Formats: sequence, structure tokens, C-alpha cells
Amino acid sequence: MERNFETVMIEQCAPVLASLKPAGLFRYETRDCADLARRVKNWNTQLNPKGLRVRVLKGCVLNHRYLVYVYRESRLAAVLADEKVQSFLRQEGYRLPEAGEAPDVGNMLTQLSRKLCCSAEFPHEIGVFLGYPLGDVVGFIENRGKNFTACGYWKVYTDPTAAQAEFDRYKKCERIYARCYYNGTPIRQLTVAA
Repeated sequence: MERNFETVMIEQCAPVLASLKPAGLFRYETRDCADLARRVKNWNTQLNPKGLRVRVLKGCVLNHRYLVYVYRESRLAAVLADEKVQSFLRQEGYRLPEAGEAPDVGNMLTQLSRKLCCSAEFPHEIGVFLGYPLGDVVGFIENRGKNFTACGYWKVYTDPTAAQAEFDRYKKCERIYARCYYNGTPIRQLTVAA
């Protein structure tokens, strides 16, 4: 059953809309690719002035499933500019600019998209692109998803207390945004400009 694009976006990306998180990802199912393209273009027109972008990272016309990525380009650029993150992504096969140059967010997302579409294994480094702590992303990969100390929006390997505080903030945000949205507040109005 196809769910409304906007409903899925508000349910899955409220912390991004509220500028608590640099990015979010959700799966959207539709048989109408042209409608999805129109929706993405429409949301970019509405949300780009507030610092948000919407992009399809992966899609399959056979099973009608798409991975939609909602992100704050400036916040994601800051994550990707971190030297430790860059070193990690190089190890994962990403091409990055020379030292001292800021990474091109669009190019990095294109590389991630290719890995999502073409790699035999799921690219778990996607956690970095979602704003998860680098130590937790590395811990997940090294432990193959086991031996975590806490689990919520991601599996935690570093600081469970700090992670739980983030999980609680995200959950509270989701409740507030869902209530406002279902009471008629448009997504554009709920989106924080940053």
C-alpha cells in the first residue's frame, strides 16, 4: 500500500526539519515515478530557501521502492569536512578532494547513491551521512551490528548516555511535529530555517 509522501517525510524526518539532525532517510513506495519526481522538485522549491534539500538516493522501478534523503546541505558539509570522517570515507572507497579543500556534498551523495545501487553489500557508512557519531558508525561496521551498548535511532558503541539523550530529543520532536502536522500545520511552516 502506498503511503502519502508528506506523511512519511514528517514521520521519518521531523528532527531534520527541526534542524536537530543534518539528514534523514525514508523509504517511499510508489508506482508513479513521474509523481515522485514532481514531489521531490516541489519540496526542493519550498524547502531550499530554508536550507533543506530532498533527493532520491536509490530507486527501483521493479519493486517501486525508493530511498528518499532529506538533508541540510550546510550541516552535512560540516560533517563531511571533518578530517576523521574524510579519512574514514577514503577507507570506504570514496573519492575526496585534496587536503584543505571542502568536499562537494553533491558529489559525495552521488558516490553514496552509486554504492547503494551497485554494491553487493549495504554501505553502512551511510550513518555518517545521517549524522550518527563516527565512533558508532565504525563500531557498527567492526562489530557487524552486534555488541552495542544501546540501540535507538542507531546502534551505539561509544557513549550510550549521550546517545539516549539524542534519541529522547528526536522522539519528542517527532511527537510534536506529528501532532502539529495532523492538526493542519504545513510542513513548510514546521521547517526551521537554518
